[in-house]
Amino acid sequence: MSGHMSPEEFRQHGHAAIDWIADYWASLEELPVRSPAQPGDVRRALPPTAPDAGEPFDALLDDLDAIVVPGLTHWQHPRFFAYFPANSSPVAILGDLLSSGIGAQGMLWATSPALTEVEQVVLDWLVRALDLPETFLSDGPGGGVIQDTASTATFTALVAALHRASGGEARITGVSAGEWRVYGSSQAHSSLVKAAIMAGLGEEAVRLVGVDPHTQSMDVDALRDVVAQDVAAGLRPLMVHACAGSTSTGAMDDIVALGEVAREHGAWLHVDAAWAGVAAVCPEHRQHLAGVELADSFVTNPHKWLLTTFDCSTLWVRDRTPLVGALSILPEYLRNRASDSDEVVDYRDWHPQLGRRFRALKLWAVLRTYGLDGLRAHIRDGVELASYAADLVRADDRFELLTEPVLSLVVFRLRAGDEATMAAMEAVNDSGVAYLSHTTVEGRMAMRIAVGGWRTSRSDVERTWRALQEAAEP
Repeated sequence: MSGHMSPEEFRQHGHAAIDWIADYWASLEELPVRSPAQPGDVRRALPPTAPDAGEPFDALLDDLDAIVVPGLTHWQHPRFFAYFPANSSPVAILGDLLSSGIGAQGMLWATSPALTEVEQVVLDWLVRALDLPETFLSDGPGGGVIQDTASTATFTALVAALHRASGGEARITGVSAGEWRVYGSSQAHSSLVKAAIMAGLGEEAVRLVGVDPHTQSMDVDALRDVVAQDVAAGLRPLMVHACAGSTSTGAMDDIVALGEVAREHGAWLHVDAAWAGVAAVCPEHRQHLAGVELADSFVTNPHKWLLTTFDCSTLWVRDRTPLVGALSILPEYLRNRASDSDEVVDYRDWHPQLGRRFRALKLWAVLRTYGLDGLRAHIRDGVELASYAADLVRADDRFELLTEPVLSLVVFRLRAGDEATMAAMEAVNDSGVAYLSHTTVEGRMAMRIAVGGWRTSRSDVERTWRALQEAAEP
C-alpha cells in the first residue's frame, strides 16, 4: 500500500491486528517464556534500509511472526515470574487503542479538557479505592498525575522537594555541591540514585541506609544516626525515600517511623509503592501503607499488578505548590485564558515532559470494566498463588525461603548454595518453561517468583515448581 489508509482499510487491518493479538495470546503456552535469541539475530533479519515503496500491512504482521516473536521475552506469558508482572489485560489494550485513535495532546487543560478532567476523576477514584489520604484528592491542596514510570515519579518528587527546601532558589541558581542529602535503604530502587544524578545533586548525595537482616526493611535507628551525623557536618536532609514493597524482596519500610524522622528535619517523605501499592484495593492488604498520611508524595504502578497496560504510574502529592513551583514554565505560545484564570490544572507543570498522552483512558477502562470487586479478586488470586508457591518451597528440604513471602512475591534458594541456586534458575529459564529473576539477600543468591499475571493459574505455578525440582537434581 502507499499513502493513508481509508476508513474501510483501517477497519479491515484493525480487525487483523486484533486477531493477531488474540492468536498471540492463544499461542503463548507453547512459546519459550524467555527469548532464545542471540545478540544481533533480529537486526540481521531486518533490511538495512526502509522500503522506498510502501508495503501491505499484512507484510508487517507476517514479519511479527517470523522476526519479532522469536526475539520477544513474553511478559504476558502465564509463567512469566521474573521482576514484577506488567499486565496488558484485554480491556486495557482496548483503552490504549482508543487513546491512540483519539491522539489527543494533554499538555494543557485547554488542549483537551477531557484528558485532564478524566485523569483527575480516575485518580480520585483510585485514592478512595486504595484508602489514601484525602489531601491527595484533586479538589484538595494536593492531587495526582499519571507519570510514565515510578522512576520519573521519584525524580519529579525529588525536584519538588528541592524546590520546597531551597525556597525556590534551586530552580534559579542551581544546587550547591555537596549541600543536600537524600536517604533510602540499601534495598531502594536504583531510580533514587538516578534521580539524584539528574537533579544535579550527584551520587554522593544519596545515603543508602542498612536494613534489618530478616525483614530487609530500613533500620530506623541507623537512619537517625546517619541523619544526625550529616546535620552535625552542616549538610541538609532533603528527602527520605520509603519502600512499600522493595524490588528485591518486597521489603516494607516503617512509613510512620521514617515520616517522623523526615518531619523532625524538614525533609520530604516519598513513599515508593510501585509494585505493592495497588494491593491496597483489598482492605486486608492495606497495613503496609500505614503512615502514608505522612507522605509528601506517593507512587504506585497500575501497569504492574493492576491490569493496566504499560505505561501508567500514578503519583500523588500532599501539596501541589512545590511541585508546580519547581516545574512550571510558561512561554507566550502556551498562554491561554483557561490557564490564566487559575481555575484549571495544566499537567505540563506536574512532570518533566511537556507533551502527554491520554494515559487515563486505559486506567478508566480497567476500573470501569473490572470494577473494584474484579480488581480485588485479581490481587487476592496473586497473593494466594504466591502463598501456594511458598508452601511448595517449604515442603522440599532442598530449598529454603530467605524472607517470608510478601503479598505475591516469594524469595528462596537452594540450600546447596549460590552456584546451585543460579544453575537451577538458569536451567529453568533456558528451558523456556518459565522465567524467574534473581537477587541477593544478605550476600546470598536467591530466586524470585513474582506472581500477578492476568493469565497465571495454579497449574502454572505447579509446572514451574516441577521444572525447578528437576533442575535441582544432583
